[in-house]
Amino acid sequence: MIPVTHRIQLDERELEESFIRASGPGGQNVNKVSTAVQLRFNARGSPNLPDDVAIRLLKLAGHRATQDGVIVITAQEFRSQDRNRSAAREILFELIRRATVVPIKRRATRPTLGSKERRLDAKKSRSGIKAARRPPSE
Repeated sequence: MIPVTHRIQLDERELEESFIRASGPGGQNVNKVSTAVQLRFNARGSPNLPDDVAIRLLKLAGHRATQDGVIVITAQEFRSQDRNRSAAREILFELIRRATVVPIKRRATRPTLGSKERRLDAKKSRSGIKAARRPPSE
């Protein structure tokens, strides 16, 4: 089990890693060695993620999430496979940590009397500035 937060732990078997060739500069190394890592995690089917966290995780993942609820993370910034592997896992774990935070519901409030007056005063002064630019009317 991999600890992500104090409540959530992921099973090693839930993470599916495949190694691909990285794109970009790197000379012969990039053409010969598969150092980039593609990490797949089924957020919708994970028994270790609560449903509300899984829903927020898929929203946070954005374009990384597929229609089936699988999150695909590609890491290719390092030249070694091991560092890319740990970078991909850290990206996933950080997404899960961010998904555990429950957003605060916004409560509707009304503007105060003072803020209404300040807004109207600002509109009047702006109107006066623009009126001064116009040619005088006869």
